[in-house]
Amino acid sequence: MTEYKIASIPGDGIGVDVTIEARKVLDRAASLNGFSLRWTEFDWSCERFAETGRMMPEDGVSQLSAFDGIFLGAVGFPGVPDHVSLWGLLIPLRRAFAQYVNLRPVRLLPGTTSVLAGRSADELEMVIVRENSEGEYSQLGGRHNTGQPGEFVLQESVFTRVGVERIIRYAFELAKTRSGRVCSATKSNGLIHSMPYWDEIFAEIAAEYPDVHSEQCHVDALAARMVQQPDRLDVVVASNLFGDILSDLAAAVTGGLGMAPSGNINPPGEHPSMFEAVHGSAPDIAGQGIANPVAQVLAGAMMLDHLGEPGAARAINSAVEKVLADGSVTTPDLGGNSTTTDLGTAIADALT
Repeated sequence: MTEYKIASIPGDGIGVDVTIEARKVLDRAASLNGFSLRWTEFDWSCERFAETGRMMPEDGVSQLSAFDGIFLGAVGFPGVPDHVSLWGLLIPLRRAFAQYVNLRPVRLLPGTTSVLAGRSADELEMVIVRENSEGEYSQLGGRHNTGQPGEFVLQESVFTRVGVERIIRYAFELAKTRSGRVCSATKSNGLIHSMPYWDEIFAEIAAEYPDVHSEQCHVDALAARMVQQPDRLDVVVASNLFGDILSDLAAAVTGGLGMAPSGNINPPGEHPSMFEAVHGSAPDIAGQGIANPVAQVLAGAMMLDHLGEPGAARAINSAVEKVLADGSVTTPDLGGNSTTTDLGTAIADALT
């Protein structure tokens, strides 16, 4: 029997609650499909930061390097600034393990409704391919003349040819397996250096894929299209910042962040990839048993698919759809009164 070594980092708030349920679903899917998951849990979180001054130990990256995958819960808690928690855990792991693709599939699931009136499920499915290791999320810059009248800050963006080429090519390869359509999010009318450079490379790579329909769209217009004409979109490729914003918007119009998974992918497989829900840690409802575990469960399905277990991944997706379509077991955000555990158990029991 194949065994996969998985590092589990539940994180903070409802990250802990939903990770428990997701692991239950993943373990049952594994047992039904002839493999197993060996979990090792790490307490890296804002609580740990409050106690030690670090989100993870200095050798955290080396501790995780031997694992086949990383399963991350939501991170964040009042009293710890978001930039401290992100730059202390999530972003260092993405960069150390060259997880340069942030993959965010979004779709309208059965039994849920969109904030967009009159839109059907087949009109509300797309995937955001977000550059995950450079771009606008750079450490270059600083604060100068602090406290003085002339105080200012510099925040530099970094776009390398290697980084831009590989994320755009990933998007085109993905589009070949879907509808054959790619839309690039740009802002070359305002960002005079970085986005024209991105556009040039996009055009170069598009020429290599004549069978894939490609277009470039300014990110503000693209945000409007995502609301007004979502059926025109399938694969959207974007820089780190634009992809971050657009993926949350896409999730919002397809049922909410509680339904959206994501993967931080190292495509060559040289390092472990990391999978997480898009939603935050929601400390105001943590421990109350009302958090929706679906996004974390679907993130787990993405992880199994990445590990080479597509059958188990499909089974989890089907179980989620079956339970949500039935509608008898739903958490408060979906209009029901079931608990986090109830929904997790229902999905696990629906696996075949």
